[in-house]
Amino acid sequence: MKHLASTRTPDEYAALIGNVRDFIDTEVIPRENLKSAHDGNEIRRVAKELQALAQARGLGAPRGRREDGGLALSWTECCAYLEQAGRSFLGPLALRCAPPTQPDVFALERLATPAQRERYLLPLMRGERASCFAMTEPAPGVGSDPRMLSTTARRTNGGWTINGHKWFISGAMRADFAIVVARTESGPSWFLVDMDTPGFRIVRDIPTMEPFDIGGHAEILLEDLHVPADALIGEEGKGLAQSQLRLEGARLFHCMRYIGLASRAMSIAQEYASRRESQGAKLADHQMVQAMVADAHIQLYAARQITVDVARRLDAGESIRHHSSMAKVFVAEAVYQVADSAVQICGALGISEDIPVSMILRMLRPFRIYDGASEVHRAAIARRALTHGLAA
Repeated sequence: MKHLASTRTPDEYAALIGNVRDFIDTEVIPRENLKSAHDGNEIRRVAKELQALAQARGLGAPRGRREDGGLALSWTECCAYLEQAGRSFLGPLALRCAPPTQPDVFALERLATPAQRERYLLPLMRGERASCFAMTEPAPGVGSDPRMLSTTARRTNGGWTINGHKWFISGAMRADFAIVVARTESGPSWFLVDMDTPGFRIVRDIPTMEPFDIGGHAEILLEDLHVPADALIGEEGKGLAQSQLRLEGARLFHCMRYIGLASRAMSIAQEYASRRESQGAKLADHQMVQAMVADAHIQLYAARQITVDVARRLDAGESIRHHSSMAKVFVAEAVYQVADSAVQICGALGISEDIPVSMILRMLRPFRIYDGASEVHRAAIARRALTHGLAA
């Protein structure tokens, strides 16, 4: 597995983080139109403008190659960069580090053939094409249990014929191609499928609670869809292991971005508490409000530390399966609690859409489900600990 090592001095890295923070504060957040939070076309238009501004500032995809306009950051360096990007709903889009693109790049870098790299990976890294990862299925198909995969791929006419039903496929409404997970005779496998392939049909965009979601969550039918033999990604039958590889980086990037979003929510709440009066005193002077603020700072501090630790392990080439599960569970629950406290401090204003706090809360809540529900991760953590006698 290839890992990027830092080539920046501490001063150069500090300047980069200062640059991205200023970009988010002066260019990105001012372009957040809360009234257009559910208008995918408008969000796409603004995101394109912001991508050009980011490029002019020397900012781009954090893990991308320099020759593709990326920054080639190590995983550890990504932590502060992604936290700054994540403070805005539009930041990850502007800096080309929004899901599902980033985890798809992470996986394809390791699995794609030379031909697949030219046709799919390199255009994806340059921002010329968009991807989605099609695994989740309606009941009785795969959800949190990957063994329930029901979509099939069988060898026909020198290639593969795929049949299945997918839903909640994030990013599919704007994607150019999909990584489709289907069961072959050897087991779950991955296939690259162009969205305009006959037999690939988007049924609908499933509405969810999240604002600023330009890629949607599609329901898809795959009906006698034929792809060539070279559409297979990696090894036939190794799809579950490949999915785990993809998810490790995805979980970490989610943690980094969402720490930034939760931090912004609490900053808004703190500013509000410092000027709003209740019971004859500023909200900030009430001990119950102070307790919520203190707990938020403690939770975010711990979330940053656990995320940096997992990033360092990934940079060192270690397996992070166990540690990324723990980080995902902890951070998902911590950032939601921080945002919930921010809503509570802001009172009625907090549940409105006059300020972004309630939208931040809605963005953070699904993370306890995405990339594996917290309950599933807890079960896996416990099994590994008990089976291998891991010390707590």
